[in-house]
Parts: sequence; C-alpha cells; structure tokens
Amino acid sequence: MANDSIRTVGYIGMGIMGSAMAANLLKAGFDVTVWNRTTSKCDPLKTQGAKVADSPADMAEGGPDIIFTNVTNSPDVEAVLFGDDGVASTARAGLVVIDNSTISPIETQKFYTKLAEQDVTLLDAPVSGGDVGAKNGTLAIMVGGDEAVFNKVMPAFEAMGKTINLLGPSGMGQVCKACNQICVSVKLLAVCEAFVFARKSGLDLHKLVNAIGGGAAASWQLTNLGPKIADGDYDPGFMIDLVLKDLGIIADASKTRDMNLKATTLATEYFQQSADQGNGADGTQAMAKAIEKVFGVKFS
Repeated sequence: MANDSIRTVGYIGMGIMGSAMAANLLKAGFDVTVWNRTTSKCDPLKTQGAKVADSPADMAEGGPDIIFTNVTNSPDVEAVLFGDDGVASTARAGLVVIDNSTISPIETQKFYTKLAEQDVTLLDAPVSGGDVGAKNGTLAIMVGGDEAVFNKVMPAFEAMGKTINLLGPSGMGQVCKACNQICVSVKLLAVCEAFVFARKSGLDLHKLVNAIGGGAAASWQLTNLGPKIADGDYDPGFMIDLVLKDLGIIADASKTRDMNLKATTLATEYFQQSADQGNGADGTQAMAKAIEKVFGVKFS
C-alpha cells in the first residue's frame, strides 16, 4: 500500500506490461499520473482514476516521488529521460526514476551517472512474468541500484510484484534480466523440440504437458505456453519482436565478454525465423511455427 513517504508516482509507457503495472499502483492507493507517446493508450488508466501528463517533462514538473519508465529499448529510455521534453529537464532533486524496461546494462549505468548529477536516483528494475504477472501483480522484479532507495520505494514494488530482489549496483537488474531471457528462451526451445519428438511419436501434446509438468521437466514455458502451442494460440503475452530485442542486447554483451552462448544463439535463430515468417507480433510461443516448418510437423 502507498505510505506517507511514497504517495505520488508517474508511469511512462502504456504497453501491455506498463498499463497493467500502473493499474496495480492505482489499486494500491498511489496517486498515479501516466504518459504515453500515443495519448489514447492512456485512456483506460484515466478511466480508472489516473491523471494524464502532457509530456515526461510535465510529469516530472508535478513533483512525483517516483517516475517509472517502461519503453522498448535503450534509445527510448534515453529519449524520455533526456530528450527536449524529457524527465531530466524538469526533475527536482530527490526524484527516484525506476526503469522497468529491458535495456543494455551498459547504457543503464550511463543513465544512472547522468541523473545522479541532478541528485536524481535511477533504479533499473526489469521484470519477468508476462502479461499475466503484470495484471495479477505477481511479477518478478530484478533491481539494480542504491539499497537505501530500494528500501524506500519497496511499497511501490510490492504493488506490482511478488518476487523482488536487489541484485547489486546500477546495471545488475539488467544483467539479471538478461540471464532470465536466456533461461526462458532456451526452455521454450526445449519445449518445442519435445513437442516435435512427441508429435512424430504419436503422443498427445496436452497429455505430455500434464504428465511431465509436475516433475523435473517442469517450467513456466511448459505449463503456460505448452498448451497454447498445442491449441495454436499465438496471442502475445510477450512478443517475438521484443524477445529478439532482448536477445540482441545479450548477443552484444556476449561479444564484449568473449562468450559463445550456443543454446541462446540457436533459440535466437528460431525466433528470427518465426519473425521472418511474419510472426514478430505474435507471442514468444510462436517460435513453434519456425520449429514446425523445420521439422515438417503441425502441433495444432
């Protein structure tokens, strides 16, 4: 719940995740102002009681305790923070900016340093749990930054997530999210390959999920995305285009650290093949469409 020290928050980015997370802040009793480049995307939150800012600068000028950002990539975060109408142009000393986007940890550290010059603190706090976790307030939130500030804003995190961890200094939240994306991508590849083996062997896919979903093979991807693949349901909780963006960040970081992540590279190739087939706006489970084509099977 909102407390006396943290009551007013702004939220920038009304996508699938951001709109649900801002709605949970409203439900928890925070005074919420929202902004999105396409203003109409703010309308559902306005209906629920949020105010709508004219720009990120307008939002910061109102003097909120926290401004959250949840946009697509590093340049987008930079624009809403440091652009002509960005947060930094009107931010007061003591403001906390919490970035829920998934972006480069290197760029995050640059933004942290630049905001600190204005006595504004940045926490990188990417999330995992998809649209379901965002709606239900059960996200995993991976945070990098100052411990005292992390503790201060905990009530806001608790309105949006269930598993909230401070991983270390600025950038460590983004490093952890990169690790998360490696795990979820490779696990989804494993589900798809298991489905190939099952389908070619004559085993019903729903029975497979039920049989192995409670054992050592259990994973969020198997339990939540497996049935969708079996039913041909490719509606997005998290889009292929976005996971490819995240995997691109990982690939860039891997090159600088001399890492050859072979399984991650293979998962990326299948996501890219699916995107090339026109499925980039589908959910990540549409990796299965590329797998179907490669192996000559149909899952649904």
